[in-house]
Amino acid sequence: MDGRVFRAGDITLQSGQVLSDATLVYQTYGQLNSAADNAVLIPTYYTGTHQSNEAFFGPGRAIDTDRYFVVVPNMFGNGLSSSPSNQRGPQSGSGFPLVSIYDNVACHYRLLTEVLEVERLRLVAGWSMGAIQAYHFAALYPDMVDALLPFCGAARCSPHNDVFLQGVAAALRADQTFDHGNYQTPPVVGLKAFARVYCGWAYSQSFFREHLYTELGFDSVEALMLDWEQDHLQWDANDLLAKLASWRSADIARHQKFDGNIETALKAITARTVVMPCRTDLYFPPQDSAIEVSLMHNAELCVIDSDWGHCSASPGRNANTMDVLEQKFAQLLNDA
Repeated sequence: MDGRVFRAGDITLQSGQVLSDATLVYQTYGQLNSAADNAVLIPTYYTGTHQSNEAFFGPGRAIDTDRYFVVVPNMFGNGLSSSPSNQRGPQSGSGFPLVSIYDNVACHYRLLTEVLEVERLRLVAGWSMGAIQAYHFAALYPDMVDALLPFCGAARCSPHNDVFLQGVAAALRADQTFDHGNYQTPPVVGLKAFARVYCGWAYSQSFFREHLYTELGFDSVEALMLDWEQDHLQWDANDLLAKLASWRSADIARHQKFDGNIETALKAITARTVVMPCRTDLYFPPQDSAIEVSLMHNAELCVIDSDWGHCSASPGRNANTMDVLEQKFAQLLNDA
């Protein structure tokens, strides 16, 4: 692991539980300027790490690490920051508490202000669960954020999205080896089933109908699904479920500051915002994004026109989407 570690101590979570001896693994790129106002925050996504997020920025890019100080914190549950697989004592494995999206971004705020001494964020951006965290951060700390770009994400988990998440979780838990999260060896059958169900939602119907998987080097749908199986076999099952629990509980209004009111929460965001769903995303459809944008003060909707579904914006996967993102990153950074 090449990340840095913020030892956050015991964290009281939204649930009232306490995450003991919490550690937040993160990485920074570039240098913070003397005014401490050139920072960009890019939280990680569901199976992402700070390394995989590196595809979104770099020298000479729109998010230019020769100009901006990029901070990438790893989400709790991703196997680097505090997770079921690395937590000690009764909070290891199935005993890991529910960590909400707000719990994550509150720790990100502490990292930025207490450790890195960042005063302002030029941009907060993220894909998928990274987008969910970006929304929450901008709502909770509006005076700190100049610009916001959530892509292929949402401000809360919709009922349909939750049905999908319950489905993949059920596929994993059905493996007898899983043993309610107390497995002694990895639940291989469950992890493979989880991956196959997940794969069908990650891309669109058109992606499969038009054989777009061949652009990823696969000669059949089966070859693509086998690759997803192998990828998910690298993950700890309880880590996957801990992040799913964070995702399922996501709701920008679920904070005492907003008293459960989605409009109040979205209107709290003062940053110049571009919300970018993908036209064929099965998790976060443009219709949901349009509703969220309609409730915001300073936001525009920019739909990614792609048949790649949710994975259209997977880091570095689709060149056309990466080009569109580059343009919007540049626009917001120049306007901020």
